[in-house]
Amino acid sequence: MSHDPHAPRLLADIGGTNARFAWQARSGATPEALQTLPCAYYATLELAMQAYLERVQRPRPVLAALAIANPVHGDRVRMTNHHWSFSIADLRQRMGLQRLEVLNDFAALALALPDLLPNEKRLLAGCNPDPDADVQDGPERAVGPLALIGAGTGLGVSGLLPLPNGGWLPIAGEGGHVTLAASNAREQQVLEALQQRHGHVSAERAISGAGLVDLYQVLCRAETCRPNDWGAAEISAAALQGHTQARAALELFCAFLGTVAGNLALTLGARGGLYIGGGIVPKLGVFFDQTAFRERFVAKGRFRAYLESIPVWVIVAEQSPALRGAARVLERL
Repeated sequence: MSHDPHAPRLLADIGGTNARFAWQARSGATPEALQTLPCAYYATLELAMQAYLERVQRPRPVLAALAIANPVHGDRVRMTNHHWSFSIADLRQRMGLQRLEVLNDFAALALALPDLLPNEKRLLAGCNPDPDADVQDGPERAVGPLALIGAGTGLGVSGLLPLPNGGWLPIAGEGGHVTLAASNAREQQVLEALQQRHGHVSAERAISGAGLVDLYQVLCRAETCRPNDWGAAEISAAALQGHTQARAALELFCAFLGTVAGNLALTLGARGGLYIGGGIVPKLGVFFDQTAFRERFVAKGRFRAYLESIPVWVIVAEQSPALRGAARVLERL
């Protein structure tokens, strides 16, 4: 079903902590009126959407695309890391929309990767991609799939597969819940502590905001010191200032991320590059480059050289690129 290309659109990137909204005047227009609303302030997604529209005072949208941190199968959506639950059909009707598209947030972010500007991504120090490839050109000239991973409230994983006739196919999976593996005895001890707490230790149990808190607490208790009552942001800040246990926890977080990211790149054959998003790593700056991430990313035995040829980019865009990915979905008939 086709829609008026001049119809206004509502775009959203909804995580477990914050919902980022933007308004788009028409097809191809730059998203504007970006605002971030804390999810905890609103009982339902509908109330958050209404609050945003009341704030920005733009014409009511006719179309909407929501990128959400959750699997999207069928009509009913229940968020994994937040209490919001809704029917897509009911929400479309209640908001007076002709069309409402709902997709996984990392699938939306993946769709935006080809459009990232040079100042919206940073090449990880120590990368030695194929010397015959101009990495500054980004994925537009990539000869293979792109991989995407990012830690925030949860651990998002996606990718883009190049289509034979041009364009890209996003992957909407739940790779953040794969089983996390240890690479040495110390990590095995940490995983055993997490297993006592959670049962199954998925990658997200360590590589997320809550995971960083758990790592910090486990390391403190292992050294018989009392942990501070810190959240992930406070642990990261303390780590950057040299706090011993906080720094150790953040370095372990980055090492685990390297292991999982390397597995992802191998699984997808991501010769076009690995991209790191989410709310944690982009804020670490050069500290991240100095961690074990890079070594753990390439430490895959006989396939070390294969991974060394894959460029790794950290997404540093100020505006959520997932909003642009959501806008792309509305371009499809």
